[in-house]
Parts: sequence; C-alpha cells; structure tokens
Amino acid sequence: MASRSNFSSTALDHARNPRNLGALGDSNGHARIAGPCGDTMEFWLQVRADRVHRAGFLTDGCGASTACCSVATTLAVGKPVEEVYVIESEDILTALDGLPEESRHCAVLAASTLRAACEDFLKSGRRQDDRPAAKPGSCARCQADSSSPETPSQHESDKVTAAQHRLEERLCRIKHKILVLSGKGGVGKSTVAANLAVSLARAGKKVGLLDIDVHGPSIPRLLGLTDRHVTGSEDGLQPVRVDDNLSVISVGFLVPGADAPVIWRGPMKHNAIRQFLRDVAWGRLDFLVVDSPPGTGDEPLSVVQLCGAGAEALIVTTPQDLAVADVRRCVSFCRKLSVPVLGILENMSGLTCPECGKKVNLFKAGGGRALAQETQVPFLGEIPLDPQIVTSGDSGAPFAQAEVQTPAGAAFAELVQAMLNERRDSDSSSQKQRRTLV
Repeated sequence: MASRSNFSSTALDHARNPRNLGALGDSNGHARIAGPCGDTMEFWLQVRADRVHRAGFLTDGCGASTACCSVATTLAVGKPVEEVYVIESEDILTALDGLPEESRHCAVLAASTLRAACEDFLKSGRRQDDRPAAKPGSCARCQADSSSPETPSQHESDKVTAAQHRLEERLCRIKHKILVLSGKGGVGKSTVAANLAVSLARAGKKVGLLDIDVHGPSIPRLLGLTDRHVTGSEDGLQPVRVDDNLSVISVGFLVPGADAPVIWRGPMKHNAIRQFLRDVAWGRLDFLVVDSPPGTGDEPLSVVQLCGAGAEALIVTTPQDLAVADVRRCVSFCRKLSVPVLGILENMSGLTCPECGKKVNLFKAGGGRALAQETQVPFLGEIPLDPQIVTSGDSGAPFAQAEVQTPAGAAFAELVQAMLNERRDSDSSSQKQRRTLV
C-alpha cells in the first residue's frame, strides 16, 4: 500500500473526505468487483432520463481505493450513461492529479466497476417513465435525429474514437498475432506459448508474449519473472523485458502475491485484455504470442474480437479422446469467429523410457492427428512427454532456451522452423503483391 505522503493534495482530499460514500437504496445500476490486490469496490447508480442522477460507493480498500471511487462517482454524476460507460482509468488519475505507481491499479478497478454498473443498468432495461419518447426516424437508443451506423450520436464521446485509434495503432505495429488456444485445460498451452515465444526471440524476431489467463497466469513462473512488475511511462505501460527481443505482460505481474486470487467477472477481464493490447508499449513486433485460458469463454472471445483480422490460432491438444472432444469445440469456435487455424499441435504425445528407449503412450496416441484430418486443418506435429520440460518450467528456464537435445526439443524446433518458413513465405508473397499493386 502506498504512503499517503506520496498522494497529491486532490487525492488526499478524496481519500479523507470521500464524496458519494454509501449505498443507494433506489439505484437501478449496481456492480461489485474484487480486484487482484484484494480490494473490493461496489458502485450504485440512480439513472433518470438516461443520465446518472446520483451515485454511491463502498470499498474495503485502502486510501487510494477510496479516492478513486470518490472521483469515479463524482465524474459520473450528471452525465449520460453512454458517457459514464467510457470513463477510463486515465480520466480518474487525471482528476486525482495522479497516484503513486503502486496504487494506479485502483483506478483501473474503479473504472471497471463503474462500467459494470452502467452495463447492469443497460441490460436490466430502462423504465418507461425514464425514457424520452422516441422521435420519428430517430435512433432508438438516444433519439438523436442524426444518428446512424456510420455517424456517432451526440452521446458518444470522442474518447471512444481516440481509444479505438490507439488500439488500432498498437495492433498495426504487430506483424503476426498467434493465439495459443485449447478447449481443454491441462494440455500444456502455457508451456507451448512460452517456449514458442522464446524460440522465436532466439531466432532474432521481436516478440511479445501476452498472458491473458486471468485466473491462473503461469507465464511469470515459466519464464522466471515472478518478482517482476509492470511500470508506466509517457508511452503507456512498459512490458517486462526478458531480453532485447522478448517482452512479456501478464496479470500475474499485477497481483500482490502468489496466493492472491483474481476474482473478476467478464467485463473486468475484457477491460484488462483491452488495456494490455491498447496501453502497453509493445513497440514494433514480428510476433505477438497470446497464452489463452482453456475453453471458449470471456478471455478467448475478447482477445479475438480485440485483435480483429490478422489473428491466427494455434490449437493445443493431448492425444486422449477426452481432450480431443473439447478441442474439437475450439476449432468450431475459431471457424464461427473467422479466425484462421494455423494447425493442431499434439502435446504430451508419448513418453520415451530413459532406460530402454521404448515409447510408452500414456495418453493414447494419434488423437491430434486424427482431429486435424477430421476438421481439415494442418497437423503441426507431436511433442512427447519429457521430464526436462517439467524441470525447466518449474525452475523458470524454458527448455527452448537451453537447446535441450531430446525428442521433445527436436519436435519443438521443427514446429518453430516450419512456422518461421511459413511466415517468411507469407511476408514475401505480401511484398510481391504490394509491388504489383504499385
């Protein structure tokens, strides 16, 4: 917790004399979110005629949490719900004249909780007596005559456009976006993502590794970065630098301790992923590797929608039928969202006995290859079980970094080389096409 002696006079005033403190009994918008630091924020909104008439909050957090809640609710009162919805952490920090670096996550939590309260109001439906009568030919949401799908309404803030432009600018600097996905947990997605990123960086590529597994971030441990933290600069959040070619961002860098749970619902997860993509100063990257949690829920959906066109999926499975059945859904997920599938990688594909050299198929064999044939996507290969992979992951030294001469090491090297060759051919084709067009 930051010392209040480091607070600005404005932040100190809001911490000591909070505005809008307390619950509202007649609210029609409500949200409660627990942040990764352990603080909980709860907001109430009373909306009349699509404007926030009153706002209230409670928090069990520190002085920074109180100050952020106080300012967030103050900024909300009197504004249309659509404008309140786009209040960002930067707006709260600006109104507070800044906060110490270690307390800025409180502004992120306050902005997310305020947005969730707006969503609660919008989803629950406006009362008829609160909604102005619609004018003929007007937009059903705000009744503005000039609204259309191409023209923003009067309630849509310029901040939305600026934020979207910032996101697009960040993404335009990334050549290839690889989403490591699976419909099944425990198949080794994080190990594959970490070693893929390390291998690409060792090949001389500029690589970003984004860990969006909110509830179980493994990347900091796999790369030996558990004691590192994210810092800020004028250009945005600074990722943790592993070396000149590899940068990493993970929710694990934001939690106060290894045993601290991240208790977030969908809106908070989406906001965090958006901030990682939009506000992190990745620079120009050849590859952004995204380690996604299992399934086809909030996190994979958010990163696919935010990355937009150009993202590709690398799907990881293990050989047994139980895993393949869930991974099949992941292939369908990608197709429904028009995400190209690079291919299916079969992990934990047999164990070579260190004594006799015989291969033992602990989880059966061939499930990944069969699924690739069934779904008509490329099969990227098999990575066998290897005790050295476990040891290197636990020690924070990826096996790809050590150039381990094992069947698993050789299989992974082939995967990376094939991916580099394919991307090189793709880049050459694109350059030829551009020259032809010119």
